[in-house]
Amino acid sequence: MLTRRSTFAFAATTAAVSIVGRGAKAEPMLATKPLIFAHRGASALFPEHTLAAYARAMADGADFIEPDLVMTKDGVLVVRHESNIAETTDVASHPEFANRKRMMKIDGREQTGWFTTDFTLAELKTLRAKERLGTVRVSNARYDGRFDVLTFEEMIDFVSAESAARGKVFGVIPEIKNSTHFHALGFDPEAAFLRVIAAHEYTRQAPLEVQSFETGNLRAIREKVLAINPQARLMFLMGERNYQIPDLVAAGKKTTFGDMMTPEGLKDIRTFADVIGPSNTDLIPRDADGAWAAPSTLVHDAHEAGLLVHSYTARPENMFLPKQLRNGDGPTARNPAGMVAELRRYLDLGLDGFFTDDPALGRLAVDGRG
Repeated sequence: MLTRRSTFAFAATTAAVSIVGRGAKAEPMLATKPLIFAHRGASALFPEHTLAAYARAMADGADFIEPDLVMTKDGVLVVRHESNIAETTDVASHPEFANRKRMMKIDGREQTGWFTTDFTLAELKTLRAKERLGTVRVSNARYDGRFDVLTFEEMIDFVSAESAARGKVFGVIPEIKNSTHFHALGFDPEAAFLRVIAAHEYTRQAPLEVQSFETGNLRAIREKVLAINPQARLMFLMGERNYQIPDLVAAGKKTTFGDMMTPEGLKDIRTFADVIGPSNTDLIPRDADGAWAAPSTLVHDAHEAGLLVHSYTARPENMFLPKQLRNGDGPTARNPAGMVAELRRYLDLGLDGFFTDDPALGRLAVDGRG
């Protein structure tokens, strides 16, 4: 069994890795500091998954940049939070696409909107990105219409360019979204993903961590990813404890994410992943009023199973913070001190890294711990 001293992580000061004897499994050295993952870029300050959000995240001290990956009608991976682009683009203002609005069921949940699989890349390139949380991050809406929908390859090239210009290697932490759903429509997001990372020198060499809320695709691509980038690792994302895992549901099983958070479930995860990605409320649950309750043992249990823990998502607005840390400025007001205090409590539990919408505050939380 790997101990916390032998589990692997990237050196946070350079986001680089020292590989020790890559065979079937390697054991890179423990990070000097917890890692900061820019959640869709600096999405607290700019519309998510835009060049501005990514650029700001790298300027503000993020170690890794996150693209969420979905498929187009012509099989291209584009960077959007989900296939439904109703909330993140101006598609509703395009009369030529009005008849494409429809209902679709994704992982058992019905959604109404416009979906990337109904659009070619050329058609998506006629759209412009907009702020998803427009009533919360009102100031971000001033950038609506400034940026287009990026492909995964464009995102990689941009991170590579910023890395060269800044003299810092930034990791890439892509999430393959809704794999079972896309396969049911006849797409193969994993094959497309492997082609892209193999085609770019940056993703063959830079720190790479692949995320999914499903087990089957991580099992299927693990060795293929490592063959392309030997320092890569895989993260099993964890949804709500009572939610069933999409690919296992499709296979007739009723396994929940909560089942996988048990010591036995964590041991199983270690056979196909290196990291778990639980929500922050799985580390410290909240009561009905949003106040912190007693911490769970998930971080400890994961470390005992040889897994790193990278949690999501630290956000600076009061409405996302535990009740104990909110100030009196209203639910949508920024509360930087509250977010820093929240993160430091998770870090005190032994957290190895975290996703945040505001990497500058994440850097403050990590570097100011003493």
